Amino acid sequence: MEMDITKNRYETLGETIEYIYGSAEVIGLMMSKIMDLPKESLYYAKYLGRSMQYINFIRDIAEDVKLDRIYFPNKDMKEFNLVDLSEGEVRKKPENYKAFLDKQLERYCQWQKKAEEGYQFIPKRYLIPVKTASEMYNWTAEQIAKYPFIVYDLKVKPKIAQIVTTSVLNMVDSKKHNKAKIICPFKKFLPSKEYD
Repeated sequence: MEMDITKNRYETLGETIEYIYGSAEVIGLMMSKIMDLPKESLYYAKYLGRSMQYINFIRDIAEDVKLDRIYFPNKDMKEFNLVDLSEGEVRKKPENYKAFLDKQLERYCQWQKKAEEGYQFIPKRYLIPVKTASEMYNWTAEQIAKYPFIVYDLKVKPKIAQIVTTSVLNMVDSKKHNKAKIICPFKKFLPSKEYD
């Protein structure tokens, strides 16, 4: 988080991931230790923290622009001919912005998919809240994929009733408790890429 004091742009994905490690991957690592998970889980815990942080970056684009921060790799913005992510810039180049966002959501999806492979290491009592949180992040990604400009209109967040319902469904779904539900179900809203 100290990087926010001295840095507000990231040239490469590696630089972005360096920031994410200190702001989110370490949370996954700490939670793994708190839950006393095996060492094999640490790799996946980092990916869960990484994917969740990345969706936060996507969801908070407008807020971060106001703070003069862009966490996405500058190389990605150049690839899609975006000078910045201000609303004025992206409204002038909607197709560029949508393609840029598709790439970011695809990256999130790859990381989330990797994270969900680690569910096998999490006991049911801990997995229920982890899965619920992951599914709410997937829901957030889906809303943004459906309408990419929503991030300039409001902060996309699930309602409490939706979180509670998802949690209850995860409690009831005990037979499949260590398997991923649907990995990145929002892919159908991203027509510009082929997905596995």
